[in-house]
Amino acid sequence: MKALMTTWLAAALLMFGALAQAQSDLTIEITRGSDQATPIAVVPFATDGEELPEDVAQIISEDLQRSGFFEPLPREAMFDRPSSSDQVRYGQWSALDVRYMVVGQVSRGAEGYRIRYELMDVSGQRRLLGENVTGRANELRAVAHFVSDQIFEAITGIRGAFSTRIAYVTAQGTGDDAQFTLYVADADGHNSQQVLNSREPILSPAWSPDGRRLAYVSFETERPAIYVQDVNTGQRARLTSFEGINGAPAWSPDGRRLAMTLSKDGQPDIYVMDVGSRNLERITNNSSIDTEPDWAPDGRSLLFTSDRSGGPQIYRYSFSSGEAERLTFTGNYNARGRFSPDGKTLFMIHRGNSGFQVARQDLDSGRLVGLTDTRLAESPSVAPNGTMVIFATQQGTSGELGAVSADGRASYRLPSAQGDVREPAWSPFLN
Repeated sequence: MKALMTTWLAAALLMFGALAQAQSDLTIEITRGSDQATPIAVVPFATDGEELPEDVAQIISEDLQRSGFFEPLPREAMFDRPSSSDQVRYGQWSALDVRYMVVGQVSRGAEGYRIRYELMDVSGQRRLLGENVTGRANELRAVAHFVSDQIFEAITGIRGAFSTRIAYVTAQGTGDDAQFTLYVADADGHNSQQVLNSREPILSPAWSPDGRRLAYVSFETERPAIYVQDVNTGQRARLTSFEGINGAPAWSPDGRRLAMTLSKDGQPDIYVMDVGSRNLERITNNSSIDTEPDWAPDGRSLLFTSDRSGGPQIYRYSFSSGEAERLTFTGNYNARGRFSPDGKTLFMIHRGNSGFQVARQDLDSGRLVGLTDTRLAESPSVAPNGTMVIFATQQGTSGELGAVSADGRASYRLPSAQGDVREPAWSPFLN
């Protein structure tokens, strides 16, 4: 069993050792749109004539499109450019089969920019939403994401996650020249910021529930250790550096504990650490490999991957009973289980006929559905509103990130300009 875990770890390190140079910012490429997407028109916002550092309406349009819920009308198909609701001629937009419209203006204010946006229901010929938002020049992307969140929630009833962030790891060079960097960026891959740079691999970043800290595994001391780092200040602390495996940290919903995989007492098992006191509690104790924990949203149970049935399958440990039950039975490989925010759905990596793909399983019925057609997918992470899953995949010889909607109807790629990117982690809501 130890040999099997060593093989898994070695494979991960070899993959990182072959990574090519990567740039920090990611780009978005839509690969599949939903056939049930709602038509919407995001009209270019009017300005005072000056050239703006960001196209606010374009950012909103791209946010809504990649959600899979909306299909924005191309700008070249817009016969009119209203900037306020009283300028909208509903009949003409209805003829274009547009269900909703967004219009607005951007003007210079005393301390930055003032953005006025309005959302209209075209078929009902009424305004649904209108608001003024301010921001500095370097905050226009953030303001646009905020507006996207409001529009998304007003129409779908689901909180928007466009203002959240993602963490990921890039690498450049090979062998002794390899350089690994942990970044955080906006959910659309822009505004990346370096969190850690190391000559040794960085694995398994995990966001704290308040979005202020990242737990991760670093090999900078030539063996794996788990660290927690404040994203804003850079202050960090090493929590574990036991002999053997120190891996797969996962925060509890209250942010007070970390579940992790340790092999300090023999085989790899799941442990829970109180972050404040550093006290450890051993959760599993058998001859199998138990790894990749994830907390249920209510904090009462943990998912983990185990080979105790002969191959990787997902189990749930209950803190009240102290027992673990097997959850996955479709196929001979199901790993890296992740709860949906409501705790009703399980996302995972499932080996199907086409290879390793992101899959979804309803916890009540047990029904499993593949969401991607990838040959190699790994490290799934669920958006805090449960609508999308980000994951690492392979495009040719390069590693990149991909994302798929929770129903599998829409997907997009987040390739790096050059080289590889791995280990994605989607942040919680940040406010």
